[in-house]
Amino acid sequence: MTLIFQFTLFALIALSFLLVVGVPVVFASPEGWTENKRAVFSGLGLWVLLVFAVGVLNSFVV
Repeated sequence: MTLIFQFTLFALIALSFLLVVGVPVVFASPEGWTENKRAVFSGLGLWVLLVFAVGVLNSFVV
């Protein structure tokens, strides 16, 4: 169970870093928001899912 928790936490950290770098780039580029709106919302949805998954898995690990 610890390995699953660690993998999920790593995925959350990696996705957070990707969103912190990628979202401003999308907003700064011309026509970036209209072309990449779906990818940004998908990333945000996955991020929320990972936050809840880490919270649930944390209760099993600790």
